[in-house]
Amino acid sequence: MAGRPSINWEHPVAETTEAFSLEGAVDPESPLGEQEQQMLALERAWWKYAGAKEQAIRELFGMSATRYYQVLNALIDTEEALAHDPMLVKRLRRLRTTRQRARTARRSGSDV
Repeated sequence: MAGRPSINWEHPVAETTEAFSLEGAVDPESPLGEQEQQMLALERAWWKYAGAKEQAIRELFGMSATRYYQVLNALIDTEEALAHDPMLVKRLRRLRTTRQRARTARRSGSDV
């Protein structure tokens, strides 16, 4: 249509999981360990890059996605994680609660 701005649907994303650079993600002053800080960094930025998150998890942390989410869920319940990145941790907690409620509603047959 004439007069309408064209939309560039191409998103400048990386082609590989190498784009999941965690360089600079570690603060030596933080009470969180290096891996914990890197996990939060991945959660903060994974959506910016192409590729499967599960593949990046395996490559970066050497663990299955299931194990990663178990560790992440325990991590976001800590005060140290909340102090390290309050907005991210609150968002992850909120998303977890929403998913739990949806699962409960599906099991009971009701809507959320």
